[in-house]
Amino acid sequence: IVLGFVCLVLTGTLLLMLPFASVEPGSVSFIDAFFTATSAVCVTGLIVKDTATYWTFFGQLVIITLIQIGGLGVVTVVVGFTMRIGKKIGLMQRNTMQAAISAPQIGGIMKMTKFIIKTTFIIEAIGALLLAPTFIIDFGWLKGIWKAIFTSISAFCNAGFDLMGERTPFSSLTNYQSNLPINIIIMALIIVGGIGFVTWHDFKEHKFNIKRYKLQTKVVLSTTFFLILIPAIYFFFYEFSLPQWQGLSLKSRILASLFQSVTPRTAGFNTIDYAMFSEASQFVTIILMLIGGAPGSTAGGMKVTTFTVLIFTAFSVFRRKKDTNLHGRRVADDTVKEAVTIFFMYLTLLVISGVVISCVEAIPLATSFFEVSSAIGTVGLSFGITSSLSTFSKLILTGLMFFGRVGGLTIIFAATSNFIGGARMPEEKITVG
Repeated sequence: IVLGFVCLVLTGTLLLMLPFASVEPGSVSFIDAFFTATSAVCVTGLIVKDTATYWTFFGQLVIITLIQIGGLGVVTVVVGFTMRIGKKIGLMQRNTMQAAISAPQIGGIMKMTKFIIKTTFIIEAIGALLLAPTFIIDFGWLKGIWKAIFTSISAFCNAGFDLMGERTPFSSLTNYQSNLPINIIIMALIIVGGIGFVTWHDFKEHKFNIKRYKLQTKVVLSTTFFLILIPAIYFFFYEFSLPQWQGLSLKSRILASLFQSVTPRTAGFNTIDYAMFSEASQFVTIILMLIGGAPGSTAGGMKVTTFTVLIFTAFSVFRRKKDTNLHGRRVADDTVKEAVTIFFMYLTLLVISGVVISCVEAIPLATSFFEVSSAIGTVGLSFGITSSLSTFSKLILTGLMFFGRVGGLTIIFAATSNFIGGARMPEEKITVG
């Protein structure tokens, strides 16, 4: 998994460095091509060059291809291609595929892979068809169709790349702030892509019979619902009632509240200028970016399941219960340990990287934390400072994007695969808290 993503990033970097990939004479610098390729493969959306105006059609095609492969997962694409050409899939490949999509069991993994690939292309095609009428009116037939296809794939893969910069560079979807169809379609694509392949499969098998869903599916759907509803209510009644947003109509406030609660997890599109957000709302957005979407989805972050397990583990301690229980099921101790470890890794990387970039770039710590959270959560939201960062800071963000997409535990397990096991030490209690 790790090597697959590395090879894809390097291939994308070389392709983007070709002279005919960019509009400007000559080729783009290695660091900018490397940053863009990593952001595309890791479906982040942080950019140093405006996608619509800097890259040629070839460059844009490379970027959207990297997004598609990165969103589905390198392993999923390779296994799908292998099945397509009729080669046999061995047990090792099946185990790797299970880990890549967070499937609960190895049985039926090939059938599930076919379902994932087929469903992905169907949803993206529907999204493009629904977006096309508006974009064709605004940009003409050829450009409109291309922008619809690009935006649909980017939204479903939670990537955040867009081709709207022809009007205003780095503008994302701010020109469609009050456009109801565009807002609804983009949010739907983000949510469907972010709830995970296991959730899709559960819905396919059991339709609306929620009682038969797997525990993971129940946790993903319930947590996603509350992580959209509660922030949307907060944004509507607090943030968009502040003086800087007085020009927004009621319709725009409702759409902006919903969109800004959906996009941090972890799509990266925006319909408002985040630099105008209050500090409180910036902090709420940082939390949403760190949480992210579901395991085995196109979204990043530490995952909604990790967040839920942490919350319910705390409740079990408060109530002096031995086990963490969710929806009538006991969560395994190993799962609780992994959740705590993932949270610790994200928090550590956020603090260290945020402080370092703040010192190196001489920018406010809150601004640095926002940029770092966007990278590690593979979101793509920014205050517009990404292109002006130094090479050192860009490399830090590149590493964070890779960590956030591939997964911290995946990287650590790959690096420490030869150190499994060891004798159990004598037990002794230690007081905490």
